Amino acid sequence: MKIAFLLYNAFGIGGTIRSTVNLGGALAAAGHDVEIVSVHRTRDALRLDLAPGVRVRSLIECRRGAPGHDGEHPHAAEPTALWEDSGVSNGPLAPTRLTDERVAAYLRTTDADAVIGTRPVLNGYLDRYGTSRYVRVGQEHLTHDFHNPQLREDQKTAVAGLDAFVTVSESDAARYRAVLPGVRTRILCIPNAVPAVPVAPTDGGSRTVVAAGRLIPVKRYDRLVRAFAKVAADRPDWSLRLYGRGAGAAGLRALVTELGLYNQVRLMGAVTPIETEWAKGAIAAVSSDAESFGMTIVEAMRCGVPVVSTDCPFGPREIITHGRDGLLVPPAGGEDAFAGALLRLIDDATERRALGAAARVTARAYDPDRIAERYVRLLTELRPLRRRAADGLQRAAATVRRRTRRTPPEPPPGAAPAPQARAAATRDGGVVVRLDPAGLPPEPLDLVLRRRADPGGRQIVLPLASRADTADGRIEALVEPDAHTLAEGRWDLYVARSGTRRVRRVRSELVETAALVTLMPRATEAGVAAWVPYTTAHGNLSVRTWLRPAHAEVEQVVVGEGATAVTARLFGAEPGPDAVLLAASRLGAAHDFTVPARPLGGARFAATLPHGEALARRGAAHDLWDLRLLPAPGAAPAPLGRIGGDSADRRRTDVYPAVEVPHPQRGTTRVRPYITFRNELALSARTLTPETT
Repeated sequence: MKIAFLLYNAFGIGGTIRSTVNLGGALAAAGHDVEIVSVHRTRDALRLDLAPGVRVRSLIECRRGAPGHDGEHPHAAEPTALWEDSGVSNGPLAPTRLTDERVAAYLRTTDADAVIGTRPVLNGYLDRYGTSRYVRVGQEHLTHDFHNPQLREDQKTAVAGLDAFVTVSESDAARYRAVLPGVRTRILCIPNAVPAVPVAPTDGGSRTVVAAGRLIPVKRYDRLVRAFAKVAADRPDWSLRLYGRGAGAAGLRALVTELGLYNQVRLMGAVTPIETEWAKGAIAAVSSDAESFGMTIVEAMRCGVPVVSTDCPFGPREIITHGRDGLLVPPAGGEDAFAGALLRLIDDATERRALGAAARVTARAYDPDRIAERYVRLLTELRPLRRRAADGLQRAAATVRRRTRRTPPEPPPGAAPAPQARAAATRDGGVVVRLDPAGLPPEPLDLVLRRRADPGGRQIVLPLASRADTADGRIEALVEPDAHTLAEGRWDLYVARSGTRRVRRVRSELVETAALVTLMPRATEAGVAAWVPYTTAHGNLSVRTWLRPAHAEVEQVVVGEGATAVTARLFGAEPGPDAVLLAASRLGAAHDFTVPARPLGGARFAATLPHGEALARRGAAHDLWDLRLLPAPGAAPAPLGRIGGDSADRRRTDVYPAVEVPHPQRGTTRVRPYITFRNELALSARTLTPETT
């Protein structure tokens, strides 16, 4: 069976796109011909990985400079003849006459057996321009009541003209049936497909609460942050991570600062795949006022993380069984009730782990092959209505149940596939690399780590096991911290034929760093070291390393009106009674200043940086000081920073507030501590001008 999914923009990472990719992959694996049709193309490649057998086509070229760019097409400036879909009509990809023409042309000419729309405007196109040659199915990834009144009425008209309409919750299906009595359209619930990902489940010991989703008002991350403020007051060793992006990011950042939580609450940005981040959590949090389904709930459950969720309409209560595989919090209880539920699991590790184990079992109901079978059964039942023979479709449905897999397409002649690998940090700070044998030649091979931009050309070569000696079907190599010393920098991974220098870059499939969340830097004979494997912006596998004689790991930074206080732990040396914190100016020693460092015992110390000291030594429109600890008179300085843990780059996640103070010559100055690209702590003093306010 040929099945087409119509997406408005398939080149993002939102829940609708993820669920479509998941479902499409399961259908393709079962032998069906699957095509994802993106109305717009905004990137060179999808951000999500497609399963073999899933094709993508786009109807409107939006990449500037790309061949066939449609930005100057005359119909791109003319209004659409379809009704308004508020989710896209007010954005940069609003429907136009060109959209109408391209979608209509596709729907008139496709040879698909079924076309599935994934949002209201696409369901409208499917109703208006679809034909009786194929089954027409609309999907609702939000809810009836989420839409404004006009969009509800418009979509109801479209639904009445389709063969089936699928919601992701039973409650919403009942709502649509109630407002559309007597329509011939089959209205039913089929939840989203959420696959298992090869990520080790959480061990529940990270003292981290994780939340993920778009940073928009309905998600009520403000409620979560305020609830966590109550948690942090009693359990200051716990932290909260918020993954995602959206218009609400600045407001949330301001709220975190207002509540003084910037050492414990971090906005992590958008991450894919998100499962590697769920596995870092001991608890997952969903604070929404409404959730049509709850992809993030099932994703967290897959990783064995118990979910604390508001008992909001519609999805959470259909996924979570309170007290068995998660906790449901009445929305009327507000932040107090949510904080209470978090504290319940924080304080009871036994219940936390029991709920997490049950959550993994619950999540199996959303296996993509199970959801695909339900879709095939639906399409099988509907196709005779289109006067098609059903016997072949019955065989296709049986194919899903047998889970037969299509053979992946062969690469083009002469094009060797790039080596693919998964990497995981080990509990002692090492890195295990698991290579896919399918991308490797048969002869003996080495895994090569090369330090980037290294004049000395330093590298580490690890012989790889033969294809016959694999772990879970993969060739495994271990970079052990006790066996290898990696100079500070970035080490890129390659595969080479043994005994040769010709190498091929290793592509990253997945990187797991959950083992590093609570891991501190390690003191070795070579110095203080830390390694973090990561995926580069180009999708390759690398390791960020630090190695220095001594290092001060920052624990907390508190920004006040007149001073910034820092607490840290020194590795590789002991802070003596005469230890000082040096603020080393990038303009030269004439602008340096020092303050006493107070030993706190156990290699910990504290220091206070008066902002007046920085202002008195200003020498430019933007002054910068790198912070170093001098453990004793004449001792070598140790950088302050955060190289422990799981982050290769903390510049955008570890954000501290700024204060504005007067300067007699330069005027108002903004003073702010910040993290550098080396994950080190520095101090900034910038003159405010009309361009910087």
